[in-house]
Amino acid sequence: MSANSADRPAQLEVVLVKAGRTKIRYTGELLADDGTRVAVRAPWAGSGVRDFGFVRFEPGDVFTECYWRDRWYAVKEVRSATGALKGWYCDVTRPARRSGTELVVEDLDLDLWCSADGTDVRRLDEDEFAESGLGASDPEAARAALAALDELESLARGGGLTALLA
Repeated sequence: MSANSADRPAQLEVVLVKAGRTKIRYTGELLADDGTRVAVRAPWAGSGVRDFGFVRFEPGDVFTECYWRDRWYAVKEVRSATGALKGWYCDVTRPARRSGTELVVEDLDLDLWCSADGTDVRRLDEDEFAESGLGASDPEAARAALAALDELESLARGGGLTALLA
């Protein structure tokens, strides 16, 4: 393979916005974009290790991320540097927007974790969501966000997260 840019995988910059401000921005490999779902593979973009107690994200981890233009969530399969599946981290978001090589996703505070074996499914950050004031400022979006979290939990408990990434 030459150094020609045509030989390299397409890159996409993922921009995660929270409360109107950029929370994180990172580059990943664009795997697919069918007009509805965008799939990206990216290394752990955080600095150092992030230990949640139930999972650790660390340098070398690889995230295969799926974003939808018509759904209120993103699903991220998390693998260690050795390829071992850690689980799925799901963000409740507004539908994704892509413009050229940039994918913008608005985080709505709610998250869900599902361990690799499916025995640990947990809703996260419901307190942050309540404190965000979205229920008062945009009740329709708040209802959509809560429905998305319920859908993700149902999918996780039924083993359906893998199918979303296929």
